[in-house]
Order: sequence, then C-alpha cells, then structure tokens
Amino acid sequence: MIRIAVLADIHGNLPAFEAALKHVSQQKVDQIIVAGDVVNGSPDSKACWTLALSLGCPILRGNHERYAAHFGTSKASPQWSMEQFAPLHWAVEQLSEQDRQFMEHLPLNLRLPEAPNLFIVHATERDDHDTIASHTPEHVLNEMFPTSQERYIIRAHNHFGQVRVWEKGFIVTCGSVGLPLDGNPAAQYLLLDQEKNGWNIHHQSVPYDLDATISRFHDTGYLSTVGPMGRLFFREVVTASQQIVPFLRLYTQWSKQGDISLSQAVERFLSL
Repeated sequence: MIRIAVLADIHGNLPAFEAALKHVSQQKVDQIIVAGDVVNGSPDSKACWTLALSLGCPILRGNHERYAAHFGTSKASPQWSMEQFAPLHWAVEQLSEQDRQFMEHLPLNLRLPEAPNLFIVHATERDDHDTIASHTPEHVLNEMFPTSQERYIIRAHNHFGQVRVWEKGFIVTCGSVGLPLDGNPAAQYLLLDQEKNGWNIHHQSVPYDLDATISRFHDTGYLSTVGPMGRLFFREVVTASQQIVPFLRLYTQWSKQGDISLSQAVERFLSL
C-alpha cells in the first residue's frame, strides 16, 4: 500500500509551493508527482521550477510549460507577443534555454507500475487545456480520455478540488498549490492512499504566507513590468477567485463594441 502526493498549478508562487512541500514532508508519502503548471502567474517561476526539479519526482508538462517551451519558436502562437501575454514574457525571461528544452520533453501523462488503476494527466489525455466541470457530458469525457481504462483519473488545470463520478469511475481534480480559485487562498494539493479495492482521496488545504507572495509581486517589480494582466494575476492570488477568464470574455465583447486598450479594459473590469 502506498501514499502519493500530487501537486500542480503552482504558477510561480514560491511561498505557497514551499508550504505545500513542508506539509507533504509530514505525511509519510511514498511518491510525489508534480502534475504541471509550475511556472507563469506569480513572480517566481524560476525558483519554483528549480524547486520542482530538486524533488527528483515525475513532472508532467502543463499548458504553461508548453507556452514557455514554445515561446519564440515556430510552435508559438502569434498572440503570445501581445501585451496580454506579458506574464509569460516575465516567466520566459527567468528561464534558461536548458529549462525550456527540458519542459518541451516532459511527459504529458503518467502511469506508475506500483500504482495500478491510476492515470495522471495535467488537464485531459486529449489536450493540456481541457476543462472538466460537474456538468461536462459523459460523451465529452470519453472523447477527453480515449484510451484510459483506469478507474481513477487524477488531473489538475482547473484550480479547484473536485471529484467527478462518471461511467468509468472517478475523475479527481487535485486543486492548485499557488493559484486556487475556490475562494480559499491556501496551498491545495491531493493525497492518495492505496487500498485493496482502489484509492482513498484526500484534498489538502495548507495555509501559507500570503503576505510574502504579495510582497514578491511588489518587490520584484513584477506588477510595474508586467502591467495590466499582472494586476489580474495578483488579484487572483489575493482573492483566490477567477479574474482572468471572466476578464478575457468581457474584453472580447468590449473590443467588438469599439476601440479599448488592454489597460482601459482592466480598469473597467476591476471597477465592476
């Protein structure tokens, strides 16, 4: 019987990552797995990436590792050069070419021989950017996991802990270490305990020094350098609530109605 800790969606929040790992060290785990999105969001992408590597554990490639690896290459989206991707520019500037090459070759999913009936991904087997909600139709879930036969699918990406029951078993979203979006500004991760007939699922919520992260946004010059989108990441960290996705939806609508700069749109959004 083994115990596994799954950490994901750290997003450059070093105080949260350190707090989560300290808690993990007290749980007598047999295996740590990092399920992607170590970088991009808060100011300390490089420090979080270095810490993740130091664990010597499996690391999956999240969509933000893909962004960092592909930035400035033929695989990059033309949009990534725009102002709204300034947080990504900050992260990429911290990372070495070796870091980014390593990220490019990270696995997209994981099966462990010693952990039967577990399949671990960042978002889904199909794509690193898929969202799964309580109302996602069964046929869509089957499209997201075309080959998986495991009873327990462990995933990240959506930044809140959730257990979704479906026809093949359970889809477990582990929660976010550095950027939770469920209203609880704590470092969140998942503990899995093997049992005779499956796995026990324990979502963990660890208080961390939020003021230390807030200070990093100011002391590093992140907010002044990154600009409007940095303010939204900052607000997500402080409030543990969705800001960027709702903003982008509104920004698209407002842009169709007339000229509006990113800065003006963020100001308008934050005043709502």
